[in-house]
Amino acid sequence: MKTIVCDRPGMLSLQHRPAPVRGADDVLVRVRRVGVCGTDLHIYAGSQPYLSYPRVIGHEFSGEVIEAPSGSALAAGDPVYVMPYLSCGHCIACRRGKPNCCVHIRVLGVHTDGALAETVAAPQRFVCKADGISLDEAAMIEFLAIGAHAVRRARVRAGQRALVVGAGPIGIAAAIFARLDGAELTVLDLREDRLAFCRERFGAATVRIGDDDLAQLGARTNGEFFDLVFDATGNPRAMERGFSFVAHGGSFVLVSIVSSDIRFSDPEFHKRETTLLASRNAAPEDFERVLREMRAGRIPTAALATHRLPFDEVPTRFAELMDPAAGVIKALVEV
Repeated sequence: MKTIVCDRPGMLSLQHRPAPVRGADDVLVRVRRVGVCGTDLHIYAGSQPYLSYPRVIGHEFSGEVIEAPSGSALAAGDPVYVMPYLSCGHCIACRRGKPNCCVHIRVLGVHTDGALAETVAAPQRFVCKADGISLDEAAMIEFLAIGAHAVRRARVRAGQRALVVGAGPIGIAAAIFARLDGAELTVLDLREDRLAFCRERFGAATVRIGDDDLAQLGARTNGEFFDLVFDATGNPRAMERGFSFVAHGGSFVLVSIVSSDIRFSDPEFHKRETTLLASRNAAPEDFERVLREMRAGRIPTAALATHRLPFDEVPTRFAELMDPAAGVIKALVEV
């Protein structure tokens, strides 16, 4: 079968590899759509902290069942999405119902080969029916679930002031679910095109990063700032600066992950009694919520899918997706 391999930072190649052999508990999936994620871009750039090369990238994907175990709820031809976080099921995190931060987690496309291939085999407990939505939408469930998980971690309540810093796909996902949960939403970013998307698609207030952004944020909140701040920048300096946007008694949720230490002022942190939360991956209930919201038409999925690439063109065109001028929100590879 054809696969696309990241051989080393900055180099992708189209290779032919043996098709996977289905294990007794595996579902064999014909891959149809693969979303390109910030993680994939970090792998390509050489800045993903959990990866070794070479690697078949891709962890946001949908497809159709080729073969499933006997007695499975899945059958040949079923449209499916795959939860790419292969958790062990028995470690301390899994026992506590947090498989998203499993001690022994293997993420498809990061710790083990992923979905930029014609066929993938995955354990059946991670393969879920995607009936009632399109294959495009099913391939976008994973990144939206990350935003849904961050919002659930923060326990967003109606009327709270929420600030999302970084309006890339993950930030947009967090903004969508904060808005659905009733937050008064503001988005902070450098790019006007992404701020415009947030204003037009879900009515967010927006502030452009600049010399007076702190003053603008203060003015919007009567100087009190935000009950909830979500960082989705992937930038250590931005993450450190985000502490200053949190109201007294508020929470700061780090959705980004960076290969760096993060520092903050302890007197300011204690003065505000800030709650600091990490938000990693997503849990099954977050995927299920995204599916429900998609079926109800409450997520602007058509607008999110801004770019498409044919599978064979990925090695030569992948770098285009990293150009801010391209205006990418979510690119889908058609397999």
